[in-house]
Amino acid sequence: MSDAGRGFVDLYLQETLRAVRELDAAAIDATAKGLARVREGGGRLFILGVGGSAGHASHAVNDFRKICGFESYAPTDNVSELTARVNDEGWETSFSEWLKGSRLGPRDALLIFSVGGGNREKNVSPNLVRALELAGQVGAAVFGIVGKDGGATKAAAEACVLIPTVSPDRITPHTEGLCAVVWHLLVSHPALKRTATKWESTK
Repeated sequence: MSDAGRGFVDLYLQETLRAVRELDAAAIDATAKGLARVREGGGRLFILGVGGSAGHASHAVNDFRKICGFESYAPTDNVSELTARVNDEGWETSFSEWLKGSRLGPRDALLIFSVGGGNREKNVSPNLVRALELAGQVGAAVFGIVGKDGGATKAAAEACVLIPTVSPDRITPHTEGLCAVVWHLLVSHPALKRTATKWESTK
């Protein structure tokens, strides 16, 4: 490995360590307990993300369902419906209309994965913003794991985990990388976890 490559690796890992140290443990705990309350109340969890965060949402749906016994869904898992809505109705309403079709209600919750959390004024992730507005209208709880200043998600959320900005040049990779760390923490949290994961149960 070149000196420049090794230097970048060391820098990235040091940035990651700093971001982990600066995570708000109280916000993570509040998110876990809020999600547990929704589950115990018979609510469903809808996990929303765009781009890499859509991939995270799909993985997290599996974990919340299998490990936590929490009825969970992601609109991006149904490519046919998502692309039909985007083609016929537009990107901005693609999540909110899907949530209406899923009868989002006051017992349910949204969990948002996003680098910026959505911003209506800047027209960034408007489909997330519209979903958050719908949650407010029907009384659904909102939680988030987001970067930067948290955007519309942090403003709407009952509890929100903000991934610290430790490098303005690497906001996206650190936010998306640590989002996975945080949601794995959540599904392992004693307030939520119900089922042992496979490898840990085969000692």
